[in-house]
Amino acid sequence: MSRALAVFHGRFGRATVYQLNRPFNVHAHREGHLIFHVGGTPASIDVCDRRYRLGEDAIVAVNPWEPHNFLPADLGDGAVFFVLYVNAEWFAPDVTSGKSLRFGRTHFRRTAALEKQIRRAAALVCGAPSLSSLDCELRQLIDICHDESWQSATAEPDQRPCAGVTDFRVRKSIRLMSESPGAEIELDSIAREAGLSRPHFYRLFRTQTGVTPHLYLNTLIMEQALDALVTTEAPIVDIGFDLGFSSQSGFTRFFAANVGMAPTDYRRAAKVLRA
Repeated sequence: MSRALAVFHGRFGRATVYQLNRPFNVHAHREGHLIFHVGGTPASIDVCDRRYRLGEDAIVAVNPWEPHNFLPADLGDGAVFFVLYVNAEWFAPDVTSGKSLRFGRTHFRRTAALEKQIRRAAALVCGAPSLSSLDCELRQLIDICHDESWQSATAEPDQRPCAGVTDFRVRKSIRLMSESPGAEIELDSIAREAGLSRPHFYRLFRTQTGVTPHLYLNTLIMEQALDALVTTEAPIVDIGFDLGFSSQSGFTRFFAANVGMAPTDYRRAAKVLRA
């Protein structure tokens, strides 16, 4: 069974070390995403319908809202991965600077300099660091990865989702989903309230956001679940009910399919770093 070895939530986003031996469902994050292999058998990552090998010689970078999933090669003991979920606002708080959290390539080489930075940051995460030390270390690592992803003159064609939602009907549907995200929400009802037929709603939503309405809603539910697990002491069954799941087992299956492990295991490892 996959398990969390270390999880930290902070203003930067999330820093995690996972031992993974099970595939995920296709999912997305509001945050940028960096994945580093640090031990065991290499795995594969599908990002925007393209497959990439992830071993100790490469890095996979996923932009905000890009659909992706994880495909382990070892279904036994699995392998260990250092995974960063980076808040766009923390990475580039000054929108006038022109810098944004967007990687130039999904898959790029792990240089000798990056190797040292990755190992040091992963050790800090596993060693229960202070907020100041981890924040600084992650800033350096993410900056280096961001710069390295833009180095190649033959960067892959941009197939990434649009940066902004311009259609007022899609904006309304996102607002309706965001007001109280839960598994009981009926997307057909959201489409009607936005003034769209079901087929038109699905096509327009994906064109505007890069993901399906279902995937977008799942992302909102996961954000609520993660926040409740690490910032409250509410029983997991209550968290699941609040998110519209009729049973704890249903919530656990949903969480494991999107995070790779049970919510009890994630909560056990998770800590919040405060300034």
